[in-house]
Amino acid sequence: MKLTRRALPALLSLSALSLLCACAAAPTAPSTPLPGPGSSPAKPKLIVFVVIDGLPMRQVLDNRDLFEPDGFRRFLDRGTWFSEAHYGHAHTVTAAGHAVMLSGAYPQRSGIISNEWVDPQTRKPVYNTMDADYQYIGHKTAALAGTSPRMLLAETVGDVLRGNEPASKMIGISGKDRGAILPAGHKGTAYMYMSETGQFASSTYYMPAHPQWVQAFNAARPADAFFHKAWAPLLPGWNCPQAIASNCAYARSVPDGQTWQSSGGNGNTLPAVLGAPLDKPGPAFYGNILASPFGDELTLAFARAAIEGEALGADDRPDILSVSLSSHDYVNHAFGPESRLSQDHLLRLDRHLQAFFRDLDAKVGKNNYLLMLTADHGFADTPEWAASQGRDAKRIPGSDLVKFANAGLGKQFGDGRWVTELSAMGLLFDEALISSRGLKREQVYAAAKLVMLQHPEVAAVYTPDELAANTPAPALLQQMRKSWHAERAAPVQVIMKEGRLFGSRPVGSSHGTPYRYDTHVPLLSWGPAWVGAGEVKTPVEIADVAPTLSRVLGLRAPAQSQGKPLPLPLPLPLPLPLPLSR
Repeated sequence: MKLTRRALPALLSLSALSLLCACAAAPTAPSTPLPGPGSSPAKPKLIVFVVIDGLPMRQVLDNRDLFEPDGFRRFLDRGTWFSEAHYGHAHTVTAAGHAVMLSGAYPQRSGIISNEWVDPQTRKPVYNTMDADYQYIGHKTAALAGTSPRMLLAETVGDVLRGNEPASKMIGISGKDRGAILPAGHKGTAYMYMSETGQFASSTYYMPAHPQWVQAFNAARPADAFFHKAWAPLLPGWNCPQAIASNCAYARSVPDGQTWQSSGGNGNTLPAVLGAPLDKPGPAFYGNILASPFGDELTLAFARAAIEGEALGADDRPDILSVSLSSHDYVNHAFGPESRLSQDHLLRLDRHLQAFFRDLDAKVGKNNYLLMLTADHGFADTPEWAASQGRDAKRIPGSDLVKFANAGLGKQFGDGRWVTELSAMGLLFDEALISSRGLKREQVYAAAKLVMLQHPEVAAVYTPDELAANTPAPALLQQMRKSWHAERAAPVQVIMKEGRLFGSRPVGSSHGTPYRYDTHVPLLSWGPAWVGAGEVKTPVEIADVAPTLSRVLGLRAPAQSQGKPLPLPLPLPLPLPLPLSR
């Protein structure tokens, strides 16, 4: 894909008066937009963009008192954090979120409407980063495997940066292919975890063979160090009763071993020994690493190797490193964000981040890099747990919607499989059947909307005319418009009621709705030379990240960006000292 290149300088200005004002800022940071063109501090040598897959903001705030001084609290105590940061689109899934972050483009522009979908024209399955023209380097490449950013119809901050500064580097790393490829964009380089071997690999889209540093990392087989290692509770009091008035850290979460928690993989109780039934490491063990704290530890080890091997942040040409940590998503899917296992995982992740950040301080220099952390989506509590607390929550199998739609349409138009399947949040129709009965598709779509609105668990239904319009609309329709791409999405989109978990899995939890528990995510930043300190309560969107980082780098925003610069407070004149580890 050939991307448009046009440089519009947008440098930050900081006057002495501004700095003095920033020194006297209140604990809650003012919503001050980034300054316009003028004199500016040097660009960061490195931007480190951290994504915690599947982390709702409520989990961060609920555990703030348990964090170490320099993990999440580096942001919360000494950086700028946004307490009302949300995704603006409706179908909040991993690929869509990762596509928004560094492009600023919602699925309606990026084309990444879901993790997978069904092509409305060919009716073939589509994966968000599939590309049969490329293969994983040194590894098997399954059908529909994620190997390139070809499906991404938007450019990223890294694409603009490398268009202006070809010597700059954009590296994307993740446990998931989509978590590495989509933030890396078209001109970056992506490395993803191979669950069959425990190694990291790129694809032939980026290079014909791995550089020496990647070969050395994989040859050392670091994943094998976790074989038969126990994931045990980090803090004392694992078996304390829930919600008791005590000093027990785990009293605020749901104990392990619940019937609605998945017992597959590493099991649903701690301690859990990885690879316990096996005699030696193999695909089953390597796959289960991701659903444990060791998946993040391994990914961060590879990120350290990338910083060293690629000399990231070593010169005056700015680089970007995107690290998407996948394990929390797997843990929340299996056990729910309310679970004790999820809480323990988050606390361990905090310790891993603290170690990584301090390594960055030593390697790159604390005044040379900018940190930003967010998540690709939030998470719903497991329906069974929520229902036990008196909330209206339940699981809704997707097949029920198809049956309901066909029953209602059959009464009006005669028997037939009018709706063939679900694609992401939408209904796909048998267009040939519609034509053969002498009907217009718009007529059937409108009828399907009326039918689905009679479903007791459906909140809203939208037709192509409503989705394609650019008129004032209720919040749900606005969110759904941002998720809908006319050529890739199903024509009729359905939104379930709040508290409904859509899918076929009988245990665990998920995400993907336009509701607060799925849209509200952390957006945290730190970098003494570029970012002030304090909580910003102004509502913002994750689409605002791309134009913000573009301004920090003195670049134009990505062409398809729909965000605006974040209201970051001005930086302090001198960096605050880091506290000693307790």
